[in-house]
Amino acid sequence: MKKLTRAEFVQRLKTIKLLAMDVDGVLTDDSIYFGPDGFELKRFNISDGFYMVLALRHGLELAIVSGRYSAATESRMKDLGVKHVLQAKQDKVEMLRPLLKELKLDFAQVVFIGNELLDIRLAREAGLSVAVADSSVDLLDEVDYVTERKGGQGAIREVLDCYFEAIGVNPKDLVI
Repeated sequence: MKKLTRAEFVQRLKTIKLLAMDVDGVLTDDSIYFGPDGFELKRFNISDGFYMVLALRHGLELAIVSGRYSAATESRMKDLGVKHVLQAKQDKVEMLRPLLKELKLDFAQVVFIGNELLDIRLAREAGLSVAVADSSVDLLDEVDYVTERKGGQGAIREVLDCYFEAIGVNPKDLVI
């Protein structure tokens, strides 16, 4: 599949109403830290989170779609103000469908960012699909756009920079 240029990607983002993201390998560096008691820690990128907050302030809907449940993910998304945290279901298309109905949106208005094989089906369904730079080769073959940054290293901020450019908003104007 031919990939969009950055300029083409920015143009396509103009119609997007929902940013749906996988977590492990997208919002994190694909690592999970487990303590001896099973306590889980994840490393999230602060700039990704900051830009997610700015996007929420501007009215973009954000959703987490993760195949596995994580209390760490739940906690981080609560901290950022992300209301739509969908976890623990392998079929991400079916996981997202009720939210789209609730928000009165369709898949054409969704940009989805993933990194792994589990993300291929939703990448095909979304109006605009993105893979982070260090994604599986199989996903890279399917998506419209590939970030320059790796997962957990500013890939979400990169996409949101493009989104703000698309809608003509300077992120500095959203900082309180």
